[in-house]
Amino acid sequence: MENLIDICNILKKSKTIAVVGISDNPDRTSFQIAEFLLKKGYNVFGVNPKINSSGNIKVYPSLTLIPEKIDIVNVFRRSELIPELIPDILTIKPKTLWLQQGIRNDLALAPVLDANINTIQDKCIAVFYSLCGSINR
Repeated sequence: MENLIDICNILKKSKTIAVVGISDNPDRTSFQIAEFLLKKGYNVFGVNPKINSSGNIKVYPSLTLIPEKIDIVNVFRRSELIPELIPDILTIKPKTLWLQQGIRNDLALAPVLDANINTIQDKCIAVFYSLCGSINR
C-alpha cells in the first residue's frame, strides 16, 4: 500500500486514528502529529501505558481498551518493538496500520498483511495528508 492515490483515499475515508507511542511532551513529534490530526478533524486517541492524556487527546494503556472502532493505527515506536503490537492490531482489526517515517518491520507485519489490513511503512502521516491536498472532514 504505497501509492499516493491509495493513501489519499485512506486518509479521506478514515475518521478515527489511534496514535501508538504518543507523548505528553509538546516537543515530541508524536504529540505534534496527534495534535495536527485532531485539528484536521480526525477523532484521535493516544496509546501509551505511562500517561493519561496528551494535550487534548485521551490516552489509553493499550489499543484494545479504546472504546471506538479505529480506522488507522499510527505508530511511533521503534522498528524492533513492532512485533509486540501485532496481537493488539489483529484483535482490533483497523483498516490501516501506519508506521511513521523511519519505522519499518516487514517480518513483523506479515500476519497483519495476511489479515488484509492495509499497511504503510516509513511514511509521515502529516506529510501525506499535506500531499493529498484538501481533505474535507
